Amino acid sequence: MSQAKVDKYKQEKANRAQIMAREKRNRFLTKVLGVVIAAAIVAWAGYSGYSAYMSGYTPDKTVITTDALDEYINGLTS
Repeated sequence: MSQAKVDKYKQEKANRAQIMAREKRNRFLTKVLGVVIAAAIVAWAGYSGYSAYMSGYTPDKTVITTDALDEYINGLTS
């Protein structure tokens, strides 16, 4: 091995704890970022689906005629 390779190996060995800690932190941040992105996609899809469903939804209308009740009340007062 050349002296440059030996020096590089010694430097990597001396900084191995820092390098491994940095790699571990990067893996953790990658996982967290993946979960956040997945949650955002699920929330967006749910909101979009709900909005699409509600845009086509019309509540049922009930029509009530009060003619008989009006006649009854008018008959009581006269």
